[in-house]
Amino acid sequence: MELIGLYFVACVLLIAAGLAKALHPGDTARALAGLVPISPRLRAVAVRIGSVAEALLGTIALVAPRSATAWLVAASYLGFAAVVILLRSRGGAIASCGCFGTPDTPATAVHAVIDVVLGVSAVWVAVDGPGGSLASLLSAQPLDGVPLVAASALCAWLTFLAISTLSQVEAARRALGISRRPGERR
Repeated sequence: MELIGLYFVACVLLIAAGLAKALHPGDTARALAGLVPISPRLRAVAVRIGSVAEALLGTIALVAPRSATAWLVAASYLGFAAVVILLRSRGGAIASCGCFGTPDTPATAVHAVIDVVLGVSAVWVAVDGPGGSLASLLSAQPLDGVPLVAASALCAWLTFLAISTLSQVEAARRALGISRRPGERR
């Protein structure tokens, strides 16, 4: 289970993002406007329902890691990556993707890469075929999994920052016309 830590990160982020979007579905609903041609009200309801399902999947996949739940986590992240890439290619979701229920978090290339990495880690876990519970997985780790949980929590926080705060910095940089390299202009 070499990638179980990244799988834990993926599950925790599903829970956090699902709960955040369930509470504040507006930005995600607006980001999906070009992809889901239904009324804004129905789109917000659909986002809220999907977000609750996302949080439930993350919880179940974390507490009872199995091949089936890992495949669902993988499908979720690879689907998220596809949506981010599609929105970026169409020029959409530039203001916000709404992934964590907050405004001004544009979908970036970093976001797509993170989604792919988390999706691939879930595929790896699914193929490896975990069994048992979270407690049994952790008990098989050094120091009963405390270092693994700590590292996974830190990675989840850093990943959240990369998707949310780094996205906001990138949007501000673009809005101000600040280039990435000396001499580069947009």
